[in-house]
Amino acid sequence: MAAVDQGVGAAYLYGALGAGAALGFANLGASFGTARASMGVANLAVVDPVKIMRSIVPVVMAGILGIYGLIVAVIIQGSLSKSDYPTGAGFVHLGAGLSAGLSSLAAGLAIGIVGDTSVRAYAKQDRVFVAMILMLIFAEALGLYGLIIALLMNNAATGLISG
Repeated sequence: MAAVDQGVGAAYLYGALGAGAALGFANLGASFGTARASMGVANLAVVDPVKIMRSIVPVVMAGILGIYGLIVAVIIQGSLSKSDYPTGAGFVHLGAGLSAGLSSLAAGLAIGIVGDTSVRAYAKQDRVFVAMILMLIFAEALGLYGLIIALLMNNAATGLISG
C-alpha cells in the first residue's frame, strides 16, 4: 500500500514540477526580455521622444511569453486534480512544462537583446523599424513553438489519464 501511495505522490510531483517549470522559466524569459528591451526604450526616449510608443513593441512581446507559461501551467494543474493520475502522465507534463518554459526563456533572451539593440537603432534611423518587427516575430515564434509542443504533449498525457 505504501509503494502505491509513493508512486501516486511521485506522479503529482512530476506534474507539479512541469507546471512550475512552465511558469517559472517563461516568466524568467519575459522579465529578462522586458528589462533588456526597456533599456533601449529609455535610451530612445532621450534621443527621440516622439518614437516612444512605437518602440515599446519588444516590451509587449516579451510580456506575452509569461502568458504562454501561465497557459501551460493552468492546463497541467487541471490534470493534477484527477484521482487516477498515472506516473507516465506526470513525466509527460514535466516535459510539457519544460518545453514551454525553456522555449519562452530562450525567446525572452532573444527578444531582450534584439529589442534593446533595434530600438536604439530605431532612435537614429526610421527604416530599422520593419526589420526590428520581423526579428522580434521570429524570436517570439520560439516561445510559440514550445507552447504548441506543450499542448500536444498535454493531449498525450490526457490519453494516459483516461485510458
